[in-house]
Amino acid sequence: MSDVTKELSYDVANIRLADKGRFRMEWAAREMPVLDLLEERFRKEQPFKGIRIAAAMHVTSETANLMRVLLAGGAEAALCASNPLSTQDDVAAALAVHYEMPVYAIKGETTEQYNSHLNSVLDIRPHITMDDGMDLVAMLHMKRSELLDNVVGGTEETTTGVIRLRAMAAQGKLQFPVIAVNDAMTKHFFDNRYGTGQSTIDGIIRATNVLLAGKNFVVGGYGWCSKGIAMRAKGMGANVIVTEVDPLRALEAVMDGFRVMPMAEAARIGHIFCSATGDIHVFDGHHFEVMRDGAILANSGHFDVEINLKALDAMSAKVTRVREFLDEYTLEDGRRLYVAGEGRLVNLAAAEGHPSAVMDMSFANQALSAEYLLTHGKEMGRQVYDVPEAIDKEIAALKLRAMGVEIDTLTAEQEAYLNEWSLGTGH
Repeated sequence: MSDVTKELSYDVANIRLADKGRFRMEWAAREMPVLDLLEERFRKEQPFKGIRIAAAMHVTSETANLMRVLLAGGAEAALCASNPLSTQDDVAAALAVHYEMPVYAIKGETTEQYNSHLNSVLDIRPHITMDDGMDLVAMLHMKRSELLDNVVGGTEETTTGVIRLRAMAAQGKLQFPVIAVNDAMTKHFFDNRYGTGQSTIDGIIRATNVLLAGKNFVVGGYGWCSKGIAMRAKGMGANVIVTEVDPLRALEAVMDGFRVMPMAEAARIGHIFCSATGDIHVFDGHHFEVMRDGAILANSGHFDVEINLKALDAMSAKVTRVREFLDEYTLEDGRRLYVAGEGRLVNLAAAEGHPSAVMDMSFANQALSAEYLLTHGKEMGRQVYDVPEAIDKEIAALKLRAMGVEIDTLTAEQEAYLNEWSLGTGH
């Protein structure tokens, strides 16, 4: 390691959890064969030798395996949490002890700790940033701008982060290229839909232990994450209602067999509410006013802004923690509304996040996009880029190979036909 990294230590909840965290990493790795294939190549080629990578991500066993692969490729990496409630403390300890990696992450950390940890990660003077929500990039531009000259480029994992980055680029504020890993087909088709769908339902059930069957389950939005939530809630027997602002997505939800209505109407009949839109106040004060006693509110968007907790708190006579990840808000009229995971992304606040099998592809995108930036970053503009199609296809091919699935290839005759415009009916 460089002298810069050697000077860094760690800030984790309990370093004695390291062995437990390593077992958790090893279990996750069983479902991450694409990363294993990349590690094998990276260990030989050392593409990240001498490269410093600063990462702000959910500190889970899956993320830890991404870090393992980057370190195998020669990287000097530092990691902090991208959300105060998403850290698995044993995994953070495992990275610090068994991989001698600077890790700054504690489940339940304060806002002050969270910002301090972002700063600590930036202290390595990164060449590449890996972000999950764009807080790291925002701090780098707003408070640590002296480090910008070192940065070749960055990657972004979430819908929320990509939205923020595109706004930043449109205003001419972004100072280096960022690859939108979130928008890769091998990411949003699988991670956002199947990963978010399963893990969100898991988080809601762990937080509440309620039966979903027969309940009116209201899903805010119908993007890729919300599609997954709606799909899995329906599979559990819930009566799913979708709310949308986009007519095309609303039409798609109708064609997929869901009821679609304005949130003001859904608020009156819903038993469980969950949003994943990336926008603020999807569930707002005027919705709380008409919700039934016992309604459950959850959020699977990146930031804790989709439920207007300030409005809910102002309407409440008292707030009581009734289960480990469930708060009861007793309103002035006696109705009780329940908020899971403090309104933060419920799949990580109350559960373990996405299954390893889907994160395998998402994090392969992270690793290969970082490698791509090292080769092409200097010639790229200061904007947000899609993951190159070749990387997307490589990851899909590696995943199929790891699963033992074979597919066809076009013959020379078929290739020629697809590239010939003059052939048609009668030829």
